[in-house]
Amino acid sequence: MTGSIFIIAAFMIIPLIVGVVSSRQSQETSEDFFVQGRAMGSVAVFFTVAATWWSAFAFLGSNATFYTGGPVYLTALAWNLLFGFMYYWVGKRVWFLGKRFNYLTPSDLMGDFYNSEALRIVVAIITLVFTVPYLQIQLTGGAYLIEVASGGVIPFWLAALLFYFIIIVYVWIGGIRAIAWTDVIYGALLFFGMMYAGYYISSHVGGPGALFAQLQQTSPEHLTMPGPNGNMGYSMWFSLFVIVAIGAFMGPQIWLRMYSVKSGRLFNLMPFLLGLAAFAYFGSVLSGYSGVLLEPGVENPDQILPIMLMNYAPYLLASLIMAAGASAAMSTANSQIHAVSTVVTMDIYQRYVNREATQARIVGVGRLSLVGFSLVAYVMALTVPGVLVTIGIAALAGTAQLIVPTLGAITWRRAHPMGALWGLLAGVTCVLVLTYTPLTSAPLGLHAGIWGLLLNAGVFIGLSLALQRQDREVVERFAQARHDYDAEYHPERLDGNASPAAETSPVR
Repeated sequence: MTGSIFIIAAFMIIPLIVGVVSSRQSQETSEDFFVQGRAMGSVAVFFTVAATWWSAFAFLGSNATFYTGGPVYLTALAWNLLFGFMYYWVGKRVWFLGKRFNYLTPSDLMGDFYNSEALRIVVAIITLVFTVPYLQIQLTGGAYLIEVASGGVIPFWLAALLFYFIIIVYVWIGGIRAIAWTDVIYGALLFFGMMYAGYYISSHVGGPGALFAQLQQTSPEHLTMPGPNGNMGYSMWFSLFVIVAIGAFMGPQIWLRMYSVKSGRLFNLMPFLLGLAAFAYFGSVLSGYSGVLLEPGVENPDQILPIMLMNYAPYLLASLIMAAGASAAMSTANSQIHAVSTVVTMDIYQRYVNREATQARIVGVGRLSLVGFSLVAYVMALTVPGVLVTIGIAALAGTAQLIVPTLGAITWRRAHPMGALWGLLAGVTCVLVLTYTPLTSAPLGLHAGIWGLLLNAGVFIGLSLALQRQDREVVERFAQARHDYDAEYHPERLDGNASPAAETSPVR
């Protein structure tokens, strides 16, 4: 018991030390606090993106889904590739525009390109409303693990409180730099923790080969879709593939990691690196399926991995692996708290409350926002129950809707602000109605987020083709930026006479 408490203490002290060290390099400016002066290097970029992308959703939720729903969560291997490709193809363009026009939030880019205050506000609201439930996941998952690792000495409510207190302190003093440095440590711990946990637990049923042989005999429905409950078929596989990757990628915490990068060339390796990191999910496969044999009938599936670790692993090893899981929660939670504070500070306070605020004042408001949203997530974790994956998919379906106007802003000069605004509203409304209205379910077994994206894209494209943009200066400014991007990174796309005016689609 003493050893496990020591491990938990170390898990909490390390980020505090990192925060203190990183604060010595910090400057009291909004750009430094929120995007590290746009100077984040390659190692920090990879680990902070990977650690933010992984979460309690990955470490606990993945095991629970294999345990209850069968192989559908193997789509995680595919959605990691999609996420990595988007970070390269979309992220690099967002980074270029952010650097050129000094953006810090999703609303900055979309509000500027579409020249619409209404859209700017809607985007800010969507990022806040749908990020807080996902933030709840991290708090709930991290608190679960700390409670179990301590043998119940630290109860859930106190574990959650300690969890967020630590985050607030080191993000308060170090900003995104402290987060990125901490993520280097926690990202490595998470990857090896997921892999080793699965290998070690499966050894209690004879190893991976014996595990699958026994499942084939005793519970073959866990090896094929639609799974033991009959509701996890190919439509859900596709839904998870699309919604998780796009929804997480459109979260404000990933936008900050696009804006923070030092060089555009650092985006090039991300598809390969994130695809390689996806192999950690094989550990979740082994853990979840081992639970079917070793611990059938667990009431709360999200606790299957901690339960098996405590029952089948030495106490110190179990505590260390659970610390790795808690690192998954912390490395995402710190980024989300920091991101929502950025949105509140820059999109609401600085733009509508105090346009003349000093840099020190802006950073101060950002720090106070950390505390406010942490408190909201803490209360939700104590009062709003739910399976981690279920909550996570619903939250990601909302943020996923931002991909439609984002693609319009970075690629299409005819993209119209009314199309972006009404498309977003239609998509989010569809998600909420299909998710939360009693007796209403999404057709064809697809998740509500898929139908939201289809409706969103249809409205966006239809209105953009039907309406004309009058703000020609804005359209041409972005056309020039896109031309300059191609000239620097993809000159093969341009011929000798290419210019922004040569784009085939007229301004509408």
